[in-house]
Amino acid sequence: MFINTFWSLVPPVVAIVLALITKEVYSSLFIGILCGGLLYSGFSLQGTIEHVLTDGIIGSLSDSYNVGILIFLVVLGAMVMLMNRAGGSAAFGRWSQEHIKSKKGAQFATIILGCLIFVDDYFNCLTVGSVMRPLTDKHKISRAKLAYLIDATAAPICIIAPVSSWAAAVSGFVEGANGLELFIRAIPYNFYALLTIVMMLVLTARDFDFGPMKAAELTNNLNYVEPSPEPEPNITGADDQPEPPVSDKGRVMHLVFPIVVLIISCVIGLVYSGGFFEGTSFIDAFSGADASVGLSIGSVLALIITIIFYLATRVLDFKECMNALPEGFKSMVPAILILTFAWSLKAMTDSLGARDYVAGIVSVIAENDAAMSLLPCIVFVIGCFLAFATGTSWGTFGVLIPIVVNVFGGDLSNELMIIAISACMAGAVCGDHCSPISDTTIMASAGAQCDHLLHVSTQLPYAVTVAVVSFVCYVFTGFIRSWIICLPLSIALMIVVLLVAKKKMVREA
Repeated sequence: MFINTFWSLVPPVVAIVLALITKEVYSSLFIGILCGGLLYSGFSLQGTIEHVLTDGIIGSLSDSYNVGILIFLVVLGAMVMLMNRAGGSAAFGRWSQEHIKSKKGAQFATIILGCLIFVDDYFNCLTVGSVMRPLTDKHKISRAKLAYLIDATAAPICIIAPVSSWAAAVSGFVEGANGLELFIRAIPYNFYALLTIVMMLVLTARDFDFGPMKAAELTNNLNYVEPSPEPEPNITGADDQPEPPVSDKGRVMHLVFPIVVLIISCVIGLVYSGGFFEGTSFIDAFSGADASVGLSIGSVLALIITIIFYLATRVLDFKECMNALPEGFKSMVPAILILTFAWSLKAMTDSLGARDYVAGIVSVIAENDAAMSLLPCIVFVIGCFLAFATGTSWGTFGVLIPIVVNVFGGDLSNELMIIAISACMAGAVCGDHCSPISDTTIMASAGAQCDHLLHVSTQLPYAVTVAVVSFVCYVFTGFIRSWIICLPLSIALMIVVLLVAKKKMVREA
């Protein structure tokens, strides 16, 4: 009765609405999971309990891919704690105070670092957050703004970087065509990702904000706390115990070296999982990489090298290194709990046949010849909605990309197919960017140590603004079908919208 119908999208909608109303994410996600279990079992108590626990929570935690991501998060938490204890973050803070002397400079530095770490969005969120937090705090940039800058340089950067776990994922969903070639050709049409970057640069260069973010920046009351004996509020749910002492021997290299090692190790881990050391070419290895396995291997290797480095430079002793590991794990527990619930909610949605329901809608649209030129903007909207409701970009890729490829028969010479694939990727990233149950959004909150729902509410107007401009761009791109013309037009339109918004704000002030 409820399978493969609109009801399959009700559980995530319930969770999202409750989260936005109650400002409490754990109970909202769990109620959404229960709704999915009730619909799947036909409101049978026993069936609901079994489905929620066995197929939902236990199933999510026993999935090898999810476990690999959890290992990656735990190791990253441990590495961040080690870098803090070693004094690397404090040393970078002192260095940045000497070289970056303005709020605008701190924001540009955050954007640049986020763009440089393009291998994986999880890695991006936690690394940029841990490195830039002391600097943005010094310049009184709200944690909400930091979380936005992190989130906007995570998935949007990864989805236009050919050497990333996202490129590998997209390539893997393409059958009957060269996935990597299609990905590269789709980059100039990925309006949401490109315009998100344009928006960040314009907002920073022109030094203005709007909506809830403006209030956060003016009042500085979203998780920014001056140094005091009081504990710092953050998503990690840190307890009230005093922080252990930070080494006074730390230097900037004690922050930079582990990050560089982590990047190199993760790249090695990714290509290893794709068979590079078994004779596969580097490009094919990256295309076939298993992000869960690769990132787990890379992070564990980087952790071992970091501990050896700290011991060799005598910035920390062995006991201090070991004490930092469980503390890093503890800092990630709330994020892991949210991720577990988000994965379980996705399992409920999948079991109700959300993918088949959406696939049927897209197939019907694609059969209408009159709608073909409008297909990119339609696919973009569907991708936004599906990713927002399910909280997953990659799941949205898995649903929509094969459908679009089949509609065009995998013909890479058809420019409209490239545009439609790009619209699918853009819509998936947009929905992921807006959704409070998205793992990337959760990681951005964790990286910035910002309350999760505050991050969602302050980021949403920005993401929606870019989404509306992107939709308009896909409308005319479906007819023009040339990125040389459409990309400059889309950038110009985005800049005009922002400048008009700023003028309106000035008049209202």
